Amino acid sequence: MNAKVQYSVTEDQVRSTVLPFQVSLTNDQISKIREYLRLLLKWNQSLSLTSVVDPVEILARHFGESMFVSSLIPVKNCRLADLGAGGGFPGLALKIACANLRLILIESNKKKCAFLSEVVRSLELKDVQVLPLRFEETRVPADFADIITARALGRFPDILRWAKGALARRGHAILWLGAEDTTKVSATPGWIWQPAVKIPESQRRYVLIGRPNPGESLQPSR
Repeated sequence: MNAKVQYSVTEDQVRSTVLPFQVSLTNDQISKIREYLRLLLKWNQSLSLTSVVDPVEILARHFGESMFVSSLIPVKNCRLADLGAGGGFPGLALKIACANLRLILIESNKKKCAFLSEVVRSLELKDVQVLPLRFEETRVPADFADIITARALGRFPDILRWAKGALARRGHAILWLGAEDTTKVSATPGWIWQPAVKIPESQRRYVLIGRPNPGESLQPSR
């Protein structure tokens, strides 16, 4: 690993990099993103949080792509559960974009949970819980969340089975997927899917938003 890691980006770099993702940021939000980025790259030297190490690319791939969904579905004032939160994307990025979001980060890796908690403390984010658990082993009540997100996690049948029992009425699951997985997941029984939306500045990555179909049961994946 290159010992010299560039931690910082300018305010203009943040603003211009996320603009294609339909994100407009305040000075305070930009300040939070810059601090988050510094912490991410620092911790990433000893803990595998992201394979992307170029700060500007991180702004686009992690922050921009995460925040993009706020232009597709109302996120403000929602209860959002982020499964396999990892380095905090999309959950913490969306929290920065939507301060009133009530966020639950579910991550089984204890060291990653320590990182997430450090970001929450450093950025003084409110209404954020970090749960050091495997989502599929976590029993939650119906109406647990209005939105459930998963990015770069895989295991879509498990995610959708769990989400169907945890989502509030009219709640939605949001997935970040490649083209092939988008086709497969959108054919999942028991769900109503919106047309997939291609992520800006990407050729084969999409956002897929769906909700349980109350008239159908979710069939086990074969």
